[in-house]
Amino acid sequence: MPRIRFGPAGKPLGFKGAMEKVPSYLNSIGLDALEYEAVRGVRISEKKARALREEAEKHDVVLSMHAPYYINLASMDESTWRRSIERIIESMTAAEWMHAYAVVIHSGYYKGHKTREEALKRVIEGYKVVIESLPSWVTFPELSPELMGKTSQVGDVDEVIEICRVVGRCRPTVDWAHLYARYEGGRVVSVDDVVEVIERIERELGARAVNPLHTHFSRIEYGRGGERMHHTLEETQYGPEWSIVCRAYKEMGVNAVVISESPVLDRDALLMKRICEEA
Repeated sequence: MPRIRFGPAGKPLGFKGAMEKVPSYLNSIGLDALEYEAVRGVRISEKKARALREEAEKHDVVLSMHAPYYINLASMDESTWRRSIERIIESMTAAEWMHAYAVVIHSGYYKGHKTREEALKRVIEGYKVVIESLPSWVTFPELSPELMGKTSQVGDVDEVIEICRVVGRCRPTVDWAHLYARYEGGRVVSVDDVVEVIERIERELGARAVNPLHTHFSRIEYGRGGERMHHTLEETQYGPEWSIVCRAYKEMGVNAVVISESPVLDRDALLMKRICEEA
């Protein structure tokens, strides 16, 4: 039977204590996913990462990881490009310790390139170097390029699919808020919009890429050029609507992991779960 898991991006607002104890707390309030945030750098020790894995397995919480923000695989500056590769390798290594199945990555920017295709080619080259450079014992986590919310960023639906198709060890992170903002409210406005994206991913990357489908969600504010700020589900002046996405998941019968990137992390994760249960 298809399963939709819910959890926060980082330490829950309602929790005080060590990160490795978060899975127990999530289980106690009815959540079963956690995205470990390494957005300021991979600083978790192997000992703590393995302790987090043990607690997650004990309490049936699936783990993913968000790699550092300071990554630009499209950069033409060789030192920036190489350091970006190193940061992803560090993330994949820590993800192996904690048994996080997906490492979410902001791939880079078009700036400095004559065409978007040129930037995408540079990004793919970087991801290939990452795969070739990983220690042989890092076998579990997959690269997970994220659908991005700004038109200046590499990461529309076509580009993310192409990255994963060429690189191989890869699954998309579908951030519905980002997709909504990137197209200034022109996407993720109907169940059909959501179904079309999921069907394309499955058709072009195979069933594994949507089993589970790794998802980020919140409401979002956008302007010219896309994303500006994430908002809570209660701030209904902003889109997209979670009920649309949930209905699409249920109609398609997909397994999914839904990570709340709302300012009220765990509270909105629980609200999304309740909306889905009532759908």
